[in-house]
Amino acid sequence: MRESFWFDEKEPLIHIRTHNTDLKKRLAAYAGQHPDQCRQTDADPDTGCMEFEIRKGRFSFRLTAPYSEERRRAASEAAKKCGVHGKDAGR
Repeated sequence: MRESFWFDEKEPLIHIRTHNTDLKKRLAAYAGQHPDQCRQTDADPDTGCMEFEIRKGRFSFRLTAPYSEERRRAASEAAKKCGVHGKDAGR
């Protein structure tokens, strides 16, 4: 899957091109609810790609630092105490 996001400081819109099914559904729903903020600009049924324009401030990127080994161990222990079992979760 490939996603492309492009924007510059002068333009009020972010342009998004995606094949990601979940992102396409979320953007399409948002565009339906907020057409003044987001709109679908293109779709390619052969490849499944969709393109959107969305106003800056409505879409965000979240960058997270990788977990340290210590934090990973602590999270694993907390999950075990709460009954979360990796492969068996949700069964």
